[in-house]
Amino acid sequence: MLAQIASDSSAYKFLLVLHILCAIVGFGTVFFNGIYGAQAKNRPGPEGLAITQANVLVSRIGEYFIYAVFVFGVLMVLFSPYDRYDFETTFVWVSMLLYLIGIAISHAVLWPNVRKMTALSAELVAMGPPPAEMPAGATPPPQVMEIEERAKRVAIADNVLKVLLVVILGLMVWKPL
Repeated sequence: MLAQIASDSSAYKFLLVLHILCAIVGFGTVFFNGIYGAQAKNRPGPEGLAITQANVLVSRIGEYFIYAVFVFGVLMVLFSPYDRYDFETTFVWVSMLLYLIGIAISHAVLWPNVRKMTALSAELVAMGPPPAEMPAGATPPPQVMEIEERAKRVAIADNVLKVLLVVILGLMVWKPL
């Protein structure tokens, strides 16, 4: 059965289209999250929280397409015409490894910090607006400081993920290894 599908270049091309489509939708959905974060920061209060919540929702949807990229990539290797590629092909396994590292960074660093930042933003909104005049020496609420610290971690993780994406894309296009 696999040999029959593998020999049909139309089936392989269909998997390639799905693989690329999922990559465009999934990674495109999350690529500019930093811009949304900056816009949310520039609009404190309910407006900023709404931007954050909408971005988190869209990113969660994009996450499923990002998972599908891997699934369709594996299927492409399995159905590769004329056994052109297999899991021992260097660019394939290196790309898969980098993808899994990216998923681990997303789940271990990015998403926990984004969830906590969103919850802290909701706490700040629930507290109501700050007083019109801050007393001398007053400090911002602790939630503000924690959001800023977590935002730094998110920015680092986001940049690492973007570098991984570019490297993987380069491997897929040039197949140098």
